[in-house]
Amino acid sequence: MAEKRLDEATGQHTTGHSYDGIEELNTPLPRWWLWCFYITILWGVIYTIAYPAWPLISGATAGVLGYSTRAEVAADIEAHEAKNAALVAELVAADLPALAPGSDLHRYAIARGSSVFKAQCSQCHGSEAAGAKGYPNLNDDGWLWGGSMEDIVYSVRHGIRNDTDDDARWSEMPAFGEMLEPEEIEAVVAYVEALPSGGTEGLGATVYEDNCSSCHGEESLGDREQGAPNLTDAIWLYGGDTDTITETVTNSRFGVMPAWGQRLSEEDVRSVSVYVHSRGGGE
Repeated sequence: MAEKRLDEATGQHTTGHSYDGIEELNTPLPRWWLWCFYITILWGVIYTIAYPAWPLISGATAGVLGYSTRAEVAADIEAHEAKNAALVAELVAADLPALAPGSDLHRYAIARGSSVFKAQCSQCHGSEAAGAKGYPNLNDDGWLWGGSMEDIVYSVRHGIRNDTDDDARWSEMPAFGEMLEPEEIEAVVAYVEALPSGGTEGLGATVYEDNCSSCHGEESLGDREQGAPNLTDAIWLYGGDTDTITETVTNSRFGVMPAWGQRLSEEDVRSVSVYVHSRGGGE
């Protein structure tokens, strides 16, 4: 530590610090900088008094001005809802299958439904509604429970296999691993895999007729009343390879969809149904 002294070259005092013989000058900060610094401190104090700022155990200080970002958002939402009140009332009362594509109400339903879908449905069905393993693709016509506007509205409102809505669509495939022998499961899997090309005879056909035809039908075309899929096409919810079909037959599947009628407004249920129907697979 060097002694503080006056540096003759600059006319400034040193701080007394020396680094390898290089002494540090005690140059004062510019006054304009100091004043800016003091003003920011003063501004910060005033802001924390006027606006919500200091965190507390269960909230934050409210601020003397009573400003609330939540209240501001709520006011914006209220204004938006008031602006669209007439369209919402018309949507709730509309006969959805009769909506004319391109009409103001149809465009509004699509726009609103798209927002609802992205916020509530895309996590399972994907941002483009193309689905994923265990979650149906909503762009094709492989509807388990029907793809008409009425069917889609019902599925959205009540959900599938949930325990919160008494009117939820419900079906359950048995776990045939508890009923059939391994060779019978192997045979019926081979039978199902051959269905698109006409099927096979033998043990697999017998096992299918005795155990599967009551739901999937004698022609294996499925039954929408039971949510039983068509086994003759190339649309597989969980996968159509041998191992996956064997897993499905052995242990069954039990996908659940929430009852969105308990979570969404009537206009949101209707608008998202219109949006899904418009994706290309609606009937």
